[in-house]
Amino acid sequence: MAAVELRHLRYLLAVAEHGSFSRAAEVLYVSQPTLSQQIKQLEHVVGAQLLDRSSRAVRLTDVGVAYVDHVQRALREITAAERAVNDVQDLSRGHLRLGVTPTFIAYLVGPLAAGLQLRHPGIRLTVSERSQNDIEACLLADDLDVGIAFAGSHAPGIAADVLFSETLGLVASRSHADELPDPLPVRALDSEHLALLSADFATRKYVDAFFAEHRVEPRITLEANSIQALIEIVHRTSLATVLPDAVAHDHHHLAPVPLDPPIPARSVVLLQREGAYQSAAAAAFRRLAHDLVESRGYRPPPA
Repeated sequence: MAAVELRHLRYLLAVAEHGSFSRAAEVLYVSQPTLSQQIKQLEHVVGAQLLDRSSRAVRLTDVGVAYVDHVQRALREITAAERAVNDVQDLSRGHLRLGVTPTFIAYLVGPLAAGLQLRHPGIRLTVSERSQNDIEACLLADDLDVGIAFAGSHAPGIAADVLFSETLGLVASRSHADELPDPLPVRALDSEHLALLSADFATRKYVDAFFAEHRVEPRITLEANSIQALIEIVHRTSLATVLPDAVAHDHHHLAPVPLDPPIPARSVVLLQREGAYQSAAAAAFRRLAHDLVESRGYRPPPA
C-alpha cells in the first residue's frame, strides 16, 4: 500500500482552507487535475472520504475534520523539527518571530531589535503587532516563537515568564506639564482635556477601569489608534494622554505627570508555547530581553 506523503497533507489543508480545488491549485502552483488526483490518492490510502465535493464549496467530511485536526498538529511538529535541524547553536544565523501588543512598539521593540542586531547580527527578526489573544493563538499554532504581552489569564498551553513591571501615567508636553501640580490629584483629571488610545486597545480598557474606580470623567477630546500619533499630538498641543512612563522617558519633548493615587502597574511577560522547541535564537532573545530591561532600569514586578 502507498504511504501518505507530506505533499498529500499540505494539499488537503489547502483545499480545506480555500474551499475550492481551483483556488488551492493556484496557491500551490499545481494544476487542478494533479491536485484532485493527489487528494484521491490520499483518500485511498486513508480508506475514507475526506472531502465533500457535492456542493459548490468543497468542505471536509466529518472524517475529514477529525483527520485534519491531527494533520495540523503533526505538521506543526514537523516544522519545529525542521527548524531544530536548521538551527545553528552559535547563532551565526537563525530566524526569530516575535509578536508584541501595540504599546511595546513605542518604547521596547526598537531597543530589543538594536540589541539583537548588535549581539547576533546573523539572526533575522520578524516583528508582528497583534492583540494579546492573537499572540497566544499564533504561539499555539507555531506561527510565532515569542510574544511580549501582559500577565493575566493565559490560554491553556501558554507559558509566561515575567519580565518587568510597566507603570502608566499622565504624559504631557514639557510646557504643559510645568503648569500642572506634582503630583496631580486624580480628581483634577475631570478638568483635563485628554487624547487617548481608542477603545480597542487593552491599555485604553485598563485606563478606563482606573478612571471608573476613582469616579473621574476626563474630557476625551481626541482618540487615536496609533501611539506615535498620540505622541505627536501631545507634543504639539495642550492635550495630555495616558501612556507607559517609559514612552515619556524616551521622548525628550514629553514629560510624565505623577498622579495621586498612581495607576496600578502591570506585569509584562514573555510568552511561549509550553513544551515547544526553543531555538537558539529564541533563547538568546530571552536573555537579551532580561538584560535590556535591567539596564534601562525598568522596575521588577512586586515579589
